[in-house]
Amino acid sequence: SSGVPVLILTANDSEMDEVSGLELGAQDYMTKPFSLMVLRVRVEKILKRQKEAGQVYRTGDLTLDFVHMDFRRDGEKVELSKTERRLLYILVENAGQTRSRERLLDYVWQDAEFVDENALSVTVKRLRDKLETGGKKFIRTVYGIGYVWRAE
Repeated sequence: SSGVPVLILTANDSEMDEVSGLELGAQDYMTKPFSLMVLRVRVEKILKRQKEAGQVYRTGDLTLDFVHMDFRRDGEKVELSKTERRLLYILVENAGQTRSRERLLDYVWQDAEFVDENALSVTVKRLRDKLETGGKKFIRTVYGIGYVWRAE
């Protein structure tokens, strides 16, 4: 699977053709004639599902669902504060890319007038305590620069 959503538009309206198309991985199947309004709604639904599915990140024993705010380690729910969720999101969305302390502070505490720089270190430690077990390290410190979520 390439990850590219597929919508089959065809004149073949047999039930077997539709079943085959869906079994081969198409997200939807439409036969002619069809309304452009219905086509537009179906495409929007496929794209919305793909976007939501893209916001679930799985690695090892972690499942991080940013759409439903459901975070699990070994299947057990992990409670994260709003601050921890914001930090986790920017790190995971930029996996493998170092994010500077300044950029992380600006993103996580965007509406705060003054944030103690130590707040970032404390939040990173809390995230590590909640997510990293068995020697697994997801958040790496890049000394003098910031942090990076380890890429697979």
